[in-house]
Amino acid sequence: MHPAPSVILFTTLSGLGFGLLFFLGLGQPAATGTVAFVFYLIAYALAVGGLLASTFHLGRPERAWRAFTQWQTSWLSREGICAVASLLVMGLYALGAVFLDSHWTLLGWLGAALSLATVFTTSMIYTQLKTVPRWNTALTPVMFLSFSLAGGALLAGAETLAPWLLALAGAVQLAYWAKGDGALAASGTDLATATGLGGRGTVRAFEPPHTGSNYLLREFVHVVGRKHAQKLRVIAFALGFVLPLLMILAPVHGFVLKHVLAALAVLSHMAGIAVSRWLFFAQAEHVVGLYYGKR
Repeated sequence: MHPAPSVILFTTLSGLGFGLLFFLGLGQPAATGTVAFVFYLIAYALAVGGLLASTFHLGRPERAWRAFTQWQTSWLSREGICAVASLLVMGLYALGAVFLDSHWTLLGWLGAALSLATVFTTSMIYTQLKTVPRWNTALTPVMFLSFSLAGGALLAGAETLAPWLLALAGAVQLAYWAKGDGALAASGTDLATATGLGGRGTVRAFEPPHTGSNYLLREFVHVVGRKHAQKLRVIAFALGFVLPLLMILAPVHGFVLKHVLAALAVLSHMAGIAVSRWLFFAQAEHVVGLYYGKR
């Protein structure tokens, strides 16, 4: 698939934002007043910024509101509804924390659940696509949720949970890559099944369907060199999980140094997740590529 910058920003930023909202809804950190305002400002900037970035990839962004009407059949519509609901509920919860020095527990739990539901519905937009075997696996929502929780724990300063969640997210990432590399072959889809001519013998492409480019080639066929992909995977894993883990576990003393390392851990994690998301889309082998001899 074509790794559009808007979709990479969307999946990276919104996952972090809703992950932080999840922890804030559970009272981590139990901040009030100005400190709470800063945390909610960061969470909403990431979540809303990511959602707005997703509209840049639409042909007619002004019609995005119509997606809300298809909730019975569309995961995109369910994502929009969950996102708006979680932002509204957590907005009310934030008012209590910032202005009334109060944490309304039940409201926070509801907001936390809706925040995770938003991340899950985002993941299901991709998981449901049988035409992309690499995405069509239970590991896709697990990866989205684990990334969101790990990033949210880092942003929330959850020192006890963050190392475990980072390690879990890193393990899920490795499992996703290992399973994904053989997903297209394991699906049983090839040029013979794509054309329906398998019963007549061995099928091969004599010539490309046409000499120029088209929408399908631009959007659904993107080939990444194996060596290039492996290097990017190392970068994504190191920046996204290894370095943040080392930074937050480093035996440092002093308020300033500790918080500087925590900030660097967050920035490193964000950069690593962005690279991982680029690979998520760039390595998505849509079966339409078989028709063009690109698989």
